[in-house]
Amino acid sequence: MASSFSHFYKRDAQERLQIIADHSGLSDAQSAQLVSRAAQGDAKALIENYLTAFQLPEGVAVNFQINDHDYVVPMVTEEPSVIAAASNGAKTIADAGGIQAEVKSRLLMGQIVLSDVKVFASIDDWVALHTDELLEVARKAHPTIVSRGGGPRSIRTRDLGEGYVSIDLYADVKAAMGANMLNTMLEAMAEVIQTKLHHTTLFSILSNTADQSLATATCSIPVTALKNATQSGADVAVRIASASRVAQLDPYRAVTHNKGIMNGVDAVVIAMGNDWRAIEAAAHAFAVVDGQYRGLSTWTVQNDQLLGQLTLPLPVGTVGGATKVLPVVKINQQIATVKTPEDLMMIIVSVGLAQNFAALKALVTDGIQKGHMKMQLRSLALSAGATVNELKPMVAYLKTLSDPTAAAAETKLKELRTQIKDDNDAKH
Repeated sequence: MASSFSHFYKRDAQERLQIIADHSGLSDAQSAQLVSRAAQGDAKALIENYLTAFQLPEGVAVNFQINDHDYVVPMVTEEPSVIAAASNGAKTIADAGGIQAEVKSRLLMGQIVLSDVKVFASIDDWVALHTDELLEVARKAHPTIVSRGGGPRSIRTRDLGEGYVSIDLYADVKAAMGANMLNTMLEAMAEVIQTKLHHTTLFSILSNTADQSLATATCSIPVTALKNATQSGADVAVRIASASRVAQLDPYRAVTHNKGIMNGVDAVVIAMGNDWRAIEAAAHAFAVVDGQYRGLSTWTVQNDQLLGQLTLPLPVGTVGGATKVLPVVKINQQIATVKTPEDLMMIIVSVGLAQNFAALKALVTDGIQKGHMKMQLRSLALSAGATVNELKPMVAYLKTLSDPTAAAAETKLKELRTQIKDDNDAKH
């Protein structure tokens, strides 16, 4: 293996594919699949040891009304029912007046960490005296962003304990995601600190906490809009609020509650070429800000209205990085009419709120499996090899089974194709 993969990163795409095929025993058909996807787009420029393009389905969520404007939102996800749930939740909310969204702040924070500090006050005092100088150093490290109205905004110091001190820089990175930009500023400041403070820095890097890059979405739904065949709207609303409350009290429930929110959030973030891992990390850190992991959203009943609120840290950007390299991102921005990071933040948090509403409503009424199973049966049929035209009869059959399995789907698909062939032969 060592000889085969020696200088693998220097090989061209065809050589890499051949090495992988030989090493893994891929068939000609499997190798052809990788080759057919390898030339798609400009993804090969993003990562090391590029092999092929891994495809995820992209769809659009509809029915979104945010701040009195209608939106169609591209979403990339492999999980059945996510887009359907988001669209369904958005429709109920739109019928009630839509979602109101706002961006409360949009600053990124990075850290310069010192170790072996004997007296925190000495560091704190020095930084206070040299704040203007350090901010100017940061500005000069990235003058382009300053010329666009962004740049460093403030500095603080924190005693982390055990001799560690963090010097934090807050900056406005405008339309960019900003990690490289902020890291450049931090490293420039670190050089000055080491030279003038005579204290070696441990590291300088962006923090993904993003607690100063917050977006909030709210909605108000008349309880009468929630009634179904067996439950009054008031009952459904109270049950949704109660489920929301459990997510505030029980971390075990909160994790699943938040995962449902992130089903929608991540799907939009990926479609827009942003770092979904950073968004996940920031969101889950925000969920434990008071020391206990809690649900990110809250739902309450007031004066015959179900009120929903969701606040998320969303350090997203609309330029640079993958947003520039992957051509479909620009198309997706146009579909969603995204022009600024603030636009994108408000759309993402709104999708999270609608996704959460749909999940909670399903959970406390029909149960979560009813909607899931319909889409799961489609996936089961597809995995058995069904074509798009074969899906309807396949799903109809699988619905009749108490325990639909892959084997049952494969058997039915063979029967269906035999029947179609016999019918065609009979016609001729």
